[in-house]
Order: sequence, then structure tokens, then C-alpha cells
Amino acid sequence: MILTTWNVNSIRARIENIKDYLNKFSPNIVMVQEIKTEDKTYPYDELKNLGYESYVFGQKSYNGVAILSKQKLKNVKHDIIKDKNKQSRTISAEILYKKKNIQLINIYVPNGNPVDTDKYTYKKYWLDIFFKILKSSLKKNQNIIIGGDFNVIPAAEDVYNYKSFENDALYKLEIRKKFREILNLGFKDIFRYIYPDKEEYTFWDYMRGAWQKNNGMRIDHFLVTNSLIENIKDIKINKYPRGKEKPSDHTPVEIELV
Repeated sequence: MILTTWNVNSIRARIENIKDYLNKFSPNIVMVQEIKTEDKTYPYDELKNLGYESYVFGQKSYNGVAILSKQKLKNVKHDIIKDKNKQSRTISAEILYKKKNIQLINIYVPNGNPVDTDKYTYKKYWLDIFFKILKSSLKKNQNIIIGGDFNVIPAAEDVYNYKSFENDALYKLEIRKKFREILNLGFKDIFRYIYPDKEEYTFWDYMRGAWQKNNGMRIDHFLVTNSLIENIKDIKINKYPRGKEKPSDHTPVEIELV
């Protein structure tokens, strides 16, 4: 089974690239972020024609998350975080895999920049709430996979020039500590777990030739509970869609379950 996370940066603007990716790589489940559309304008039919059912928590022009799946998902929830700003940033569902009931949580964490504004305060609040939700969820189910755009650079090797990001909301020490607190609940950052020394990125800015220079950062992650480690065969950052015309500035991250 292939499970993908991908910030598509507008599902309607990128629909041809998304369909190309689905046709070429045929993942079983895709957790997408920043769909930037309401449910009523979401391209359900185009994705259904490719064999994917869509579970959507949309928002006009900003944010929005969805799960595309070849199989029926259970217990779909839009409200695991009671967001004070009423932003569409999480959607969760359950699948049965190898006799394990797995909770999938798709997240789009606030960016938080600039750091001297309410946006940064909101990011810290959001991550604190998410930590509490996870702590509670783990008491009911030890099998959880979180995928999404965390807007967190975990360490120096996850960005092309960490010095220039030391006062950025993606890399500030207190944000990295909050990411570490989540891991300490009993999760592994699967990319870093499988590839402890590999330097790869999931995001390249549209500006200053970042893609061509490989000036990127790793901010899209899969976190997997320790109970599921034996089910993860590999993780891959798939750069193919980022090289297409009119791409998202993020590229898909894929885990293979066995």
C-alpha cells in the first residue's frame, strides 16, 4: 500500500498535475493540503473518474485539506481540533490494515511568519492543541499515521542554509521543540528514521531559482507510531511533480506499507 502526503497549493489550479501523478504512480491514499477551495467547488468527479473517493474539509481561497482514497474510509472527522480561527487544517479517518485499525491524520500546520505577529502566536497555540489531541488519541488507539505540511524544519540538515532560517517560524528553536514533543509521545519521523543522514527536501520556493539550485527544505512529514514501524517498508520524496509545468511548490512524500 502506498500512502502519500502532498501540499498541492490549490487543487483546482493543479488538477492536471494531480491527475498525472495519480495515473503515473497510483497511490492508494493521498492526504492533500492547501486545497484552497470550498467543498462545493472541489473537483470530486475528476478524481472519482480515476478511482478516488474524496473526503473534504474545504475553505474558500485558503487552507483546506482532503483525503483521496481508493478504498472506503471509516470514521471521517473534520473537528479533531477546535480551531479558534475556524480554519480548515485537519481531517482524520480510519482504515483497517493487516488487522490493525489505523487512524490517519492529515494536517496543515500554520506557517507562523512573521514571528513578531499574531500568526506566530497562532502557530504555537495550534501545535499545543494538536499535542494534547494526540496525547488523548493515543490512549484509545496506538496505531496512528500523521501526514501533512507541518511547516517545521526539524533540523539543520533539513534546509539548504539553516543559518538564514534561525528567526523563521519554520525553524525557530521553540517550534522545533514542539515538533520533538510530538515525537516523544511515541512517533517516528519516518524519513529521518529510515534515512538518518540523507539530505532531501519537499519544498522549493518559486522565487530566486530555488528549484533549479536545490535550495529547498523538508517541511512535509510522515509521523508514525512505534507500533506501526514494522509495517513501513520505505519512504520516498517523489520529485517528479515539482518538475512539471505550473507545479505546486511542494512535492509528494510517499510511504510504502507492508
